[in-house]
Amino acid sequence: MNTILVVDDNPDILDALDLLLSIHNYKVISASNVKEALLSVSRQKIDLVIQDMNFSEGTTSGEEGKQLFYEIKALNPALPIIVITAWSQLETAITLIKSGAADYLPKPWDDHKLLETITEHISASIQPDEANALIYQSKEMAELIFTATKVASAQINILITGPNGSGKEKLADFIHQKSGRACAPFIKVNMGAIPQELMEAELFGAEKGAFTGANQARAGRFEAADGGTLFLDEIGNLTLSGQMKLLRVLQTGEFERLGSNVTQKVDVRVISATNANLQIDIKSGAFREDLYYRLNGMELSILPLNKRKGDILPLAQHFIGVDAALSKDAEQFLLQHSWPGNVRELENTCKRALIFAENGQVTASDLTGQTQSVTLSEKEHISAVLEKHDWTIAHAAQELGLSRQTLYRRIEKFKLVKGEQ
Repeated sequence: MNTILVVDDNPDILDALDLLLSIHNYKVISASNVKEALLSVSRQKIDLVIQDMNFSEGTTSGEEGKQLFYEIKALNPALPIIVITAWSQLETAITLIKSGAADYLPKPWDDHKLLETITEHISASIQPDEANALIYQSKEMAELIFTATKVASAQINILITGPNGSGKEKLADFIHQKSGRACAPFIKVNMGAIPQELMEAELFGAEKGAFTGANQARAGRFEAADGGTLFLDEIGNLTLSGQMKLLRVLQTGEFERLGSNVTQKVDVRVISATNANLQIDIKSGAFREDLYYRLNGMELSILPLNKRKGDILPLAQHFIGVDAALSKDAEQFLLQHSWPGNVRELENTCKRALIFAENGQVTASDLTGQTQSVTLSEKEHISAVLEKHDWTIAHAAQELGLSRQTLYRRIEKFKLVKGEQ
C-alpha cells in the first residue's frame, strides 16, 4: 500500500482527501503545518506528497508552500510533490513545477484528475529501483556484490572507496535496498558540493539565527535519515570540527543542532565514500584516525572501469538501450579506451553517440565523432571539455567524471587557462 502525505491547514480538506484516497487503497498521513509535514517525510517512507500553499490563517502569499516544497526536496529529491493551489497562485505553482514539482491542480480539484495524477507519479517513482540495478559481468564486480550483499544486513558502517565515476553511490544504494532499512529513508550528501562553513549545519541542522543567513530553523541530514541510511560521499572533505561531531554521533547516536543545547538521538547507518587515500590524510592530520575506524566497519573497494573490462560492454549496451546495438568496431573501441572518467564517462559517451547513430546501430565513428577528445592526452581532453562548456566547472566535471575539487587540481597541475588550447 502506497503512503500519501497530505498537507493543508483546513481540516475539511484533510478529511475529504483522507476519505477519497483511503477508498482507493492509499494510506493517508495528514499534516496541518510545515513542521508536521517535515517530520513525516523525515521519519517514515512517503510515496507522494499533496500540499497546499498556505498554512496560516490569513496568509495568501504562497511563501509557506514554497518553503515546504524546497525543504521536502532537500530531504528527498526524488519524492513526487503535487501542489494544490488557488487560481490566484498559479504563477507560484508553475515556478515550483520548473523546480521539480510533479504537478499542480487548482482548487477545487477534480477527483478523477487527482487520482490519475497520483497513479502516474507513484508509478514513475517506482522505476528508478529498476534503473539503478547494478550492471556487471566481471569476476571482480561479482565478488564485490557478493560481499556487499552479505554485509548489507549487518548493522555496521561501510566505507566505499574507488575513483570518481566508478559507481560508489550506486553501490551504497544497492546496500541500502538489501538491508533491513530498505523501507526507511536513504539520504545522500555530497560533502564535496557543500561549502565548508555550512557543512555542519547541513549534517546536524541549525536553529534560527545560528549563523548569518539562518533565517529559520532547519533539520539536518541525520534527522532526515533517522531509522534509515545516510550516504556521505567525498567524506574526506569534512572539516576537523565536523569530524569530531560525526564521531560522536557514530559513538552515541547523539548530536545538537547548531545554536541549540537540546540533544537529539537518532538511529542511522552511515555509508561513506571517498576517492582519496584516507590513510595519507590521517598521517598529515587532515583526517581523524578514530573516525576512520568508526566509518570503516567494512571497506568495499570498487576498481576503475579499465581494471574490470568485462563490465564495459554490458554497461554500454545498458546505456544505449534496447532499441540500439553496438557494432563490432564500436565494441573494439570501447574495450580499448582507458576510460579515465570510469562508468560516468562511459554513460555520457554512449548517450551522446545515440545522437549520431543511424538504423539502430552505434558504430565506432558515432562514439569518436562526437567526442574527438577521447584519443587526446589527459591535458588536451580536459582543456577541450572545459572550452566546450565555456569553463563552467560543474558541467565540465560531470562530463569528465571528476569532482569539482579534482578538476580544479587538474587545471592547476596542467596550468590550463580559459581560451588557450
